[in-house]
Amino acid sequence: MQAQLIALDWGTTSLRAYKLAAGGVVLEQRALASGIMQLPATARVINGRECTDGFELAFDDACGDWLDAQPDLPVIACGMVGSAQGWREAAYCETPANVAHLGNSLQTLVSLRGTRVHIVPGVIQRSHLPNVMRGEETQVLGVLQNLPAEASGDLLIGLPGSHSKWVEVVDGCITHFDTFMTGEVFAVLSEHSILGRTQQHGAAFDGPAFDRGVQVALSVDGELGVLSTLFSARTLGLTGELGASAQPDYLSGLLIGHELAALATVQRRRRNSAQLPSIILIGNAQLCARYSRALDACGFAAVTLAEQATERGLWQLALAAGLLDSSSR
Repeated sequence: MQAQLIALDWGTTSLRAYKLAAGGVVLEQRALASGIMQLPATARVINGRECTDGFELAFDDACGDWLDAQPDLPVIACGMVGSAQGWREAAYCETPANVAHLGNSLQTLVSLRGTRVHIVPGVIQRSHLPNVMRGEETQVLGVLQNLPAEASGDLLIGLPGSHSKWVEVVDGCITHFDTFMTGEVFAVLSEHSILGRTQQHGAAFDGPAFDRGVQVALSVDGELGVLSTLFSARTLGLTGELGASAQPDYLSGLLIGHELAALATVQRRRRNSAQLPSIILIGNAQLCARYSRALDACGFAAVTLAEQATERGLWQLALAAGLLDSSSR
């Protein structure tokens, strides 16, 4: 099959490149550790010119040979590459946002090799506590394009990670989302607080310890809030009830449990219903497995895992932007 699009998922710590054929079929993909905060620094010649720009160097590493073979391939990119610290800032689109809004708002730059790179804007939700996303909007849209219209009515899309996102959609539009800094807080507590002093990392996943953390978050003790229950990650170790290798998974379960308990409360209030929505998870398989386990404990019964959400979303945005022939669908 002939390639028709190069799609880049360019985040803070990583860069993923996809060579896509008609219908968004993945012909080839690559993963590089060249996120916007750790770009290559060794100068080399690109298109006959000495280059020291880290974005240009990373771009050439990711897909230079693909463009050598097919110089006219359109290129689309999402993620932190469009942030204020990125290659070119792409202003946020406001909610409600859909494929058409985002596809018509791409920011374009011309690379050193002469290729036009089209950057997807993020999404901003304006309120007294504003919320933003970059990259996740593309994944959400990739999931929505593969759902029947009637399936999106009672649906919540979750994107676990350093800054977990929970996204509500109505009629194909991103209408509302909440952010939880669960992953980042876990890393900070494990690496820079007294809780990490007694932890032993690297052991196999300890399911019972994780489940215990989730249940504490859901218990009467958990009603005091995460700032209270966190200390148990230390005291259970001091009293010999939780071994050093079990403590990281207990802490993980505790934080995820508090996140999902709050999410369940808010969802019931917003929907004015005791019934919780169906969940689609997007992200790392191991992390999504943890969330699936905790979601079940919190009463979210229907949980599925989406695949290839990013590349599907980028394909749909390229179509909406007119970067592809309509026959490529």
